[in-house]
Amino acid sequence: LVPQAGMSETHAEYRSPLVSRYASPEMARNFGDEKKFSTWRRLWLLLARAQQTLGLPVTDVQLAEMEANLHNIDWAMAAEEERRCRHDVMAHVHTFAHTCPTAAPIIHLGATSCYVGDNTDLIVIRDAFDILLPKLARVIDRLSRFAEKHAALPTLGFTHFQ
Repeated sequence: LVPQAGMSETHAEYRSPLVSRYASPEMARNFGDEKKFSTWRRLWLLLARAQQTLGLPVTDVQLAEMEANLHNIDWAMAAEEERRCRHDVMAHVHTFAHTCPTAAPIIHLGATSCYVGDNTDLIVIRDAFDILLPKLARVIDRLSRFAEKHAALPTLGFTHFQ
């Protein structure tokens, strides 16, 4: 995910004291707020498309408006909405609806908080594995070559078959 114009770096990357020490920038972005909340918006868009296909009154204009604003997140408004309603999903429903007034009546229509929360978690974890597995394969390959190269090297001080 590449930060969008106007997007604060504060929301691009996951925040934790451990991130600055141990996480790659790519992994930090994968677990960041921008990824999380734009994925919620993408899931709401996909839900609305499916509802339109099934015959619900969802217009192409509403879908286009949602699609055009997937990354246009008003962070200050979302924070204020969350303080007001004390519910992260509803805060972002209201914030997205404010950005997409034509689509407001269909955003999150028929969905639960778990629809966006759980599916986003699965998407983020899948994407984390896409980042991690190639790196893990390289580490295993390099470690095996190192072990083969130094297999005959006598060492002292190892216990328990280390």
